[in-house]
Amino acid sequence: MINTKQIYDFDKRMMDENIKTIAGMDEVGRGPLAGPVVTCCVIMPYDKMIDGVFDSKKLTAKKRDELYDKIIDKAISYAITLESNEVIDEINILEATKKSMRHSFTELKIKPNLLLVDAVKGLDLPCNTVPIIKGDATSYAIACASILAKVYRDRLMEEYAKIFSCYDFENNKGYGTKKHLEALRVYGKCPIHRDSFIKNLEVKK
Repeated sequence: MINTKQIYDFDKRMMDENIKTIAGMDEVGRGPLAGPVVTCCVIMPYDKMIDGVFDSKKLTAKKRDELYDKIIDKAISYAITLESNEVIDEINILEATKKSMRHSFTELKIKPNLLLVDAVKGLDLPCNTVPIIKGDATSYAIACASILAKVYRDRLMEEYAKIFSCYDFENNKGYGTKKHLEALRVYGKCPIHRDSFIKNLEVKK
């Protein structure tokens, strides 16, 4: 059940005389066979919530697109960064995610008093950081970050689909669907595939 007020109030309860600025951070794309991992860090105002904000996975693509523009319009500061499939293969997906998250935090024009992160630990940032399991369904700021990262990555994969048309990236966004796996068997990999993710799959050489 989508309850924006509940996750909005969760963040507001964390505010006090020392914590006046909260940032949320989330990632999208840890599981796909192709494409980058994308992270977002965003600081939202708490004078008025954007109705409908919730875990991006629970929203339709149309609703995410609508909220994407509203979040960007209202955000005090936000940053969206990514790490490529080459970096993922070099340092592994968890470390690539952390690297992108650190970059997103660094790119913020305003630094928060508190950073809420969806699950990921060990970021070693110069800020009080709280990892929250299922954070995108718990925290308003994390949910906003989740939506921005998801829409950004989906649009990026749709652009890649125009270049690498046989993999159905516009629909699977790089995940290992039946059509995607069949294309790997028939055509082999393309430049945005993660070698470390497809090494045990049946792929045309």
